[in-house]
Amino acid sequence: MPVLGPQLPDQEQHETLPGELQHTLTGHDGPVLAVRFNKPGTYCLSAGRDRTIKLWNPHRGIVIKTYTGHGYDVRDVAVKDDNSQFASAGGDRQLFLWDVSTGQTVRKFGGHDGVINSVAWSPNNEVLVTGGYDQAVKVWDARSRSFHPLQVMRAFADSVTSVTITTDAEILAGSVDGTVRRFDVRAGLEVSDELGAAVTSVTVSGDGLCMLAGCMDGVVRLLDKAGGDLLATYQGHKHASYKLDSQFTPSDSHVLSGSEDGKVYYWDMLHASVSKSFQAHAGPVCTLAMHPEGKLLLTGGTDGAVKVWK
Repeated sequence: MPVLGPQLPDQEQHETLPGELQHTLTGHDGPVLAVRFNKPGTYCLSAGRDRTIKLWNPHRGIVIKTYTGHGYDVRDVAVKDDNSQFASAGGDRQLFLWDVSTGQTVRKFGGHDGVINSVAWSPNNEVLVTGGYDQAVKVWDARSRSFHPLQVMRAFADSVTSVTITTDAEILAGSVDGTVRRFDVRAGLEVSDELGAAVTSVTVSGDGLCMLAGCMDGVVRLLDKAGGDLLATYQGHKHASYKLDSQFTPSDSHVLSGSEDGKVYYWDMLHASVSKSFQAHAGPVCTLAMHPEGKLLLTGGTDGAVKVWK
């Protein structure tokens, strides 16, 4: 598998896989649906079914601010690189843009015809991408005052659960219809990879060569982004009913996922063997986020807690 890079086995020996509890962050009333670090990893955001978003200092284990304004559950949040704003979305069917320091909504975009499951910034922070229950992916101009999307992609046969944008401006989206689709907006191209099981998370490796798809048949799949070839599968966790996050560690040498039995699993990326697992929550681990340097892990679960692991 030359696409994975010859350096990975050496990196694996040096990578720390967080699993020791450092802080438990309480304050959400109900399941935590999203946890996300800011780009430098100094702060994090959490969002939940209680319609609130919370800003934390995960290193000290304290809440800094609570953002209220959503009328329904908040399914996802995404922080702008300069930390000045963040976007959020969920049951309101609208995309909210917030000022981090004032706690006020800067604007609301038109949104979707159903619940919005996922939101992501483009690498240049000029556009936002959302995916929702209405089987659509929408692209929004974060700089203009327009209420309407720049572009709408309706290629899916079921709910879009996860969206991300690569450094080369490709939009990746996973769906309950069992596909991961790649949209090259500039070239007007769309490529579909059929995985055969509902997809709840899609992310890209640090080198941009691979995609990771968490699927509801209890398998996390590693795909070659360019050709769509299946490179590896990771199993052992439980994933059948909930939207769960999976992702790469910063070095790309491991992949990790939450599990419906309350555990977090790490796998060796090359050998696809379980490197580590630990009990994180009393119920399903819906969401997780690795610190950009890999030294901390955030998890959020149906038990209402956000936990910081080192």
